[in-house]
Amino acid sequence: MADIESLEQRPRHRGISGTRFLAAAAYLVAAACLLPMVAVVLAAVTGGTDTISHLFDTVLPRYVMTTLILVVLVAVGTLAIGVGAAWLVTMTRFPGVRFFEIALVLPLAFPAYVLAYAYTFVMDHPGIVQSTLRDVTGWGPRDYWFPEIRSTEGAALMLILVLYPYVYLLARAAFLQQSASAFLAARALGKNPLQAFWTVSLPMARPAIAGGVLLAIMETIADFGTVAYFGVQTFATGIYTSWFSMGDRAAAAQLALCLLGFALTLAVIERTQRGRAKYYQAGKSHASLPVAQLTGWKSGMAISLCAVPVLLGFLLPVFILVEMGLESEQNLLSRRYIGFIQNSLTLAGTAAVVTVSAAICVGFFQRLRPGRGSATAGYLARLGYAVPGGVIAVGLLVPFASLDNALDSWIRQTFDISTGLLLTGSIWLLVAAYMVRFIAAALSAYEGGQSTVHANMDAAARSLGQTPLGTLCRVHLPILTPSLLTALLIVFVDVMKELPATLIMRPFNFDTLAVQAYRLASDERLEGAAVPSLVILAVGLLPVILICRQVGRR
Repeated sequence: MADIESLEQRPRHRGISGTRFLAAAAYLVAAACLLPMVAVVLAAVTGGTDTISHLFDTVLPRYVMTTLILVVLVAVGTLAIGVGAAWLVTMTRFPGVRFFEIALVLPLAFPAYVLAYAYTFVMDHPGIVQSTLRDVTGWGPRDYWFPEIRSTEGAALMLILVLYPYVYLLARAAFLQQSASAFLAARALGKNPLQAFWTVSLPMARPAIAGGVLLAIMETIADFGTVAYFGVQTFATGIYTSWFSMGDRAAAAQLALCLLGFALTLAVIERTQRGRAKYYQAGKSHASLPVAQLTGWKSGMAISLCAVPVLLGFLLPVFILVEMGLESEQNLLSRRYIGFIQNSLTLAGTAAVVTVSAAICVGFFQRLRPGRGSATAGYLARLGYAVPGGVIAVGLLVPFASLDNALDSWIRQTFDISTGLLLTGSIWLLVAAYMVRFIAAALSAYEGGQSTVHANMDAAARSLGQTPLGTLCRVHLPILTPSLLTALLIVFVDVMKELPATLIMRPFNFDTLAVQAYRLASDERLEGAAVPSLVILAVGLLPVILICRQVGRR
């Protein structure tokens, strides 16, 4: 009898320990995601009022105004292009529509700063466009006006061209899921297709469209490479300048706090509008929206409207970068560049594994123990998607630099040995920053796959004596392999493109392809910057191809 009781208790004991392990791991991940924000707040508060008063009198109003202008321009641009393109490829038929369904997603592979390098090369004063204009007309430098690419409007254009696919994908999905009943009712009441779109289809798709626009806005306030290269002064550039150029950590922390507040406000707005909006489809779900066959000038107009963002956001920049790369003296196979590639792959691979592992802990803990504690851990883990990389870098460097200095001081006094910066200058702290920044994307991919695993599978595994960890390893992970690979790929590519956190936190003499491209572009060596930019673009195409395959299957 005692033997039977002990056998019954062993799986239960292992289950409790496994649950505790998952709980500890999930809460540790949540605490790691919360640490940068708490550290930024504390550093900003303890920095005194002199610094923030000086910032308010000098640069803060300019940072606020420039950031707001950039946000408004990107929001309007991505909304117009994304919604318009989604409606055309969903509701009309014209030559090449199947091609544009996929091609409109391709600019998502570009980091905005790479696009900035390409267009500056051809649009700046010594570029081919203005040089040809002067040769043809005989004008001098002061005889004509030409749009300045290195401006707030130029930065907004670069961001619009690479961020509109967020709105396009979500808007198209929303249009495809709509029933035809409401649209046909509007047509029966005398509305033409355009009026029916404005009064019925667009309001029903508003939550998805708003979510896409807010994603584009959050990417805009987090951008550093584009605005820094164009000389546009925003919060992102102010944080970097305060930290490195002026050596003022208090100013950097207080600017980071302002940007953090703006980002979290947007995140709350996105969460609120998504939570309150309730739209119900009228009619049978399988009744699809009617499509219109375009001919003549309408067909040509539709082709032009879809072709412009693809041409400007992908085809033309790729052609320019290839041309620049061929003219450069950069050797991609040299030992130096192989080192850049190895560093980038090491960081991206390590960060992807760590981030997806953390997402699995949080996601499975939410499934295993649904409640307030697991929900809080999941919410805190998702906060990182709304926090720019520069804010996370400052939030991690401030406490760990203090810890390193205190540890070094104690060891000096005790053993007369200097330890230096054990944590601050390590690759693991940079990986932690990537985990905080991108765990939301990995968690979304994991939870999307986890929703397909029926609860009966968990019950069957437990009835066969499996512990929670055994259920995760033997049941969930084999089923979720496609979702996990997608999450790994997304985080891998995001880390390859990430610039501000890498610039601020990378170990000494540990440069990546993104850092090398930024450095060469800052030195006005744009042909050289094209080589690492093309490698980043090639890697960035991987998740876009994956998305295109999924769209094609649907």
